[in-house]
Amino acid sequence: MALAAGSTSSLPAPDPTAKNLTPYMIQLRAFDACLVTQSRLMSTTREAVHTPCSCYAKGTVNAMTKDELQAFRDTGYFNDSAREKGYEFIDRCKLKRP
Repeated sequence: MALAAGSTSSLPAPDPTAKNLTPYMIQLRAFDACLVTQSRLMSTTREAVHTPCSCYAKGTVNAMTKDELQAFRDTGYFNDSAREKGYEFIDRCKLKRP
């Protein structure tokens, strides 16, 4: 997911484990990816970005439409419209854009 936020040109192969994920499970994946990515971008600990990453993951997944959730299940990545929502929550939750 973290890679998908940067570019749509060369996405990895679809993730078959995403096929049956609930919105909550998608939120957990977004949260985990955020912890890894943001702790690197900000040169800090995962604990330090826990609250803003929670804000990002909850906000983004709650804002996604049924079609965006299904697109995630089909690929394991946010599609373009969901990615835009993700960027909005990166900004709103005071995180760094990748």
